[in-house]
Amino acid sequence: MDKLNIKPLGDRIVIEPAPAEEKTASGIIIPDTAKEKPQQGTVVAVPEKDKDNDIRVKTGDKVLYGKYAGTEITVNDKDYLIMSQTDILAII
Repeated sequence: MDKLNIKPLGDRIVIEPAPAEEKTASGIIIPDTAKEKPQQGTVVAVPEKDKDNDIRVKTGDKVLYGKYAGTEITVNDKDYLIMSQTDILAII
């Protein structure tokens, strides 16, 4: 795995979204246009701790987040989301 050279600021977290489902439980293949955005992923970067922020997730945590949360970015042909810690709903 390539080292991600992004250092989020404030209470921002960088997440690698889980891949979208390719087919349904019954085996029907889902076309790209019908795939739903994933709502879970893995935390890949958190800001450095300081007295102004209380970061409750750590690198490697699997999390659930809101459907339209975050800003999409692409680094080294990989998609990531940068979002506020408050957009994270749960650690799974």
